[in-house]
Amino acid sequence: MSRLRYWKLTVDDLRKAQYDPKKVLIWEIKCSKDDKGTHFGVFCYRNGTPWDYASIHGLVFYHNMIEDEEVKKITKFLKDKFGGEPGEKGSRIFLKNSREIYEPKEIADLAVELGDTFEASTELTVELENFTPTEQDQSNLPSSKILPIPGK
Repeated sequence: MSRLRYWKLTVDDLRKAQYDPKKVLIWEIKCSKDDKGTHFGVFCYRNGTPWDYASIHGLVFYHNMIEDEEVKKITKFLKDKFGGEPGEKGSRIFLKNSREIYEPKEIADLAVELGDTFEASTELTVELENFTPTEQDQSNLPSSKILPIPGK
């Protein structure tokens, strides 16, 4: 069935949202630090994030132009909150087997904490599968922020 991505969501957009958390495939919180491209993002794939030929379950974050000391602080922040065993691959830090969240309020709360703690502006994305037109109407998610994903 269909997949839809709601992108460029605000914390308020997500706080108002009502959806079945089991329908979330992916969510992401992008945290922008400045207008020079310094940013990091936290995300979670329900089916696991690829690591070579295996999938790792748990939260993951990526970083771009973030100082090593701040990468360590972000890792500690997420590990303290969600657990998991940190593993690094390129510019991604995996928290293997960390607690995963899919409720809109939990994701929105995390976005606020990340923004406040690391002095960043946040933008959220949520991708849902088998999300019917009726569910879309009842979700309170802004229809203007839907990005249909072609495929099955």
